[in-house]
Amino acid sequence: MLDWKNYRLKLKNRIGAFGKLQPKTLQGYQALSQAGEDSPLDLKTRELIALAVAVTTHCDGCITVHVEAAIKAGCTREEIAGALGVAVAMNAGAAMVYSARVLDAYEASQD
Repeated sequence: MLDWKNYRLKLKNRIGAFGKLQPKTLQGYQALSQAGEDSPLDLKTRELIALAVAVTTHCDGCITVHVEAAIKAGCTREEIAGALGVAVAMNAGAAMVYSARVLDAYEASQD
């Protein structure tokens, strides 16, 4: 698949280079990334959520960064798999809900 460690390193370097070109954008992103630090959720839970979201948004960069952070936070392989199971269920659920919306829009267009 991917060389995740090398990819993570290259990604961080590229984001650093982008940050030199767009420092305010990088600062804004960093502020968003730190926003959850005052959450009542512990770091481990936040990282499990981040991985589930990374899957549903198809973000390889998010995956590599948050896998590293999840491991540092003490997440086990089984806990990560559990979070991914929720992501799979939600994605399928989202497709079902939006399928109903498409049919509703179709029917509304027939009037």
